[in-house]
Amino acid sequence: MRLPRVARRNQLLGAAREVFVAQGYHAAAMDDIAERAGVSKPVLYQHFPGKLELYLALLDQQCEIMVGKIRSALDSTHDNKLRVAATMDAYFDFVEHETGAFRLVFESDLNNEPAVRERVADAQLECARLISEVIAEDTGLSHQEAMLLAVGLTGISQVTARYWLASDSPVSREQASALISQLAWRGIAKFPLGSGGQGTGSGK
Repeated sequence: MRLPRVARRNQLLGAAREVFVAQGYHAAAMDDIAERAGVSKPVLYQHFPGKLELYLALLDQQCEIMVGKIRSALDSTHDNKLRVAATMDAYFDFVEHETGAFRLVFESDLNNEPAVRERVADAQLECARLISEVIAEDTGLSHQEAMLLAVGLTGISQVTARYWLASDSPVSREQASALISQLAWRGIAKFPLGSGGQGTGSGK
């Protein structure tokens, strides 16, 4: 069946995600991806001129998903304690997704490729930037200070979510996310609200 170009591209990206997550970049072959998608290699090459271009397109997609989850979490409430909880849970949600696509962002075997490093770094900084804007607005801290705090919060959430998944912990996703949220909230809540702050500044 002949699919519209956008639908075909999404189909190919889905097949590529499965192959790259399972095999890694270096072991994956365009033949494998075409076979998984149920198309010929010429069709695959019509959309992506090479394996690297396909990988980068997939990485862009997953980075956008991650940033979108953080943006949605921050926009979901004006209560800062709930914001922290939603943001921490967004990282757990991204890591826990059944596709395992988070590995393309955080555990790529192509980190020596500058284009990959740049995309991942940009996505991580964008997540931190979104968080820093809320911190700066609510506390009155400078953007540089708020960015340092935001980078710390994103680091906590990413590392712990990945550890939780890899350790096959008996702690549920909800419990794990709540624990890290409490840790993060106890820290960030110590910074007093500025004149533009909303929600609660209590560390309780």
